[in-house]
Amino acid sequence: MRCALIQMRSGIDPQANIETACEMIRRAAAEGAEFIATPETTHLVQKDADQAFAVMKPEADEPAIPAFSALAKELGITLLIGSLAIWLGERKAANRSFLFGPEGEVLARYDKAHMFDVGLGQGETYRESANYQAGETLSVTDLGGARLGLSICYDVRFAYLYRALARAGAEIISVPAAFTRPTGRAHWEVLLRARAIETGSYVIAPAQGGLHEDGRKTWGHSMIVGPWGEIVAQLEHAEPGILHADLDLRKVAEARRRIPALEHDRALTLQAAFRERLEQ
Repeated sequence: MRCALIQMRSGIDPQANIETACEMIRRAAAEGAEFIATPETTHLVQKDADQAFAVMKPEADEPAIPAFSALAKELGITLLIGSLAIWLGERKAANRSFLFGPEGEVLARYDKAHMFDVGLGQGETYRESANYQAGETLSVTDLGGARLGLSICYDVRFAYLYRALARAGAEIISVPAAFTRPTGRAHWEVLLRARAIETGSYVIAPAQGGLHEDGRKTWGHSMIVGPWGEIVAQLEHAEPGILHADLDLRKVAEARRRIPALEHDRALTLQAAFRERLEQ
């Protein structure tokens, strides 16, 4: 499977971001990609909540969805839009992935499950749960020849989610992201490689990168990791760009055969003394 990741630097104008994404997707398809993925918040990076909500739409009215659907059908590709901010009402949104098939149909949706509520120091604080509603369901979809599991950005820190996706049949797991620079520099590569190793899966991670229009700085460095934990391809920068790689699904079966860790899960019980200490 020829895969391409789109690295973007989305701004505060959704229509401009949609047009930029479409142009880059066309380029990736022209270069031979069958499966193309874009980053988290493809159509909007806006840290001001009031201004973000002013341009958000409910799914039924979101213009990005028919635009990307039509493009997937025109190009005959499978297209993962890493996420769109979808208005749910009462100042709540979903951070939602959309997977489009080559006929333009929506094959899957996934709402980001883990909210990025952190304080990184030096005034860099995020409270995603103030504006976004966490998802509650896994998403694994048959692409025809491969099964894709969906996740988004901060989810990558929760290994149990990836194990659940792999046990549900996922051979490729997507991690579209808008990682901050401090966390990206420290943790991006090691987390992606760990999730691939633990599950024996390909991990594909298209990213936002650079200094955004709203002042936010993201890490970039989009990456594809193989099921043995090897880096298959990566961008060494935060500039917009396209990353290509061939995914050989035989390597997933080989990695899982060599180390069948997914078959070795055990239910363990805490020792009573340790459990009592935790509960105090």
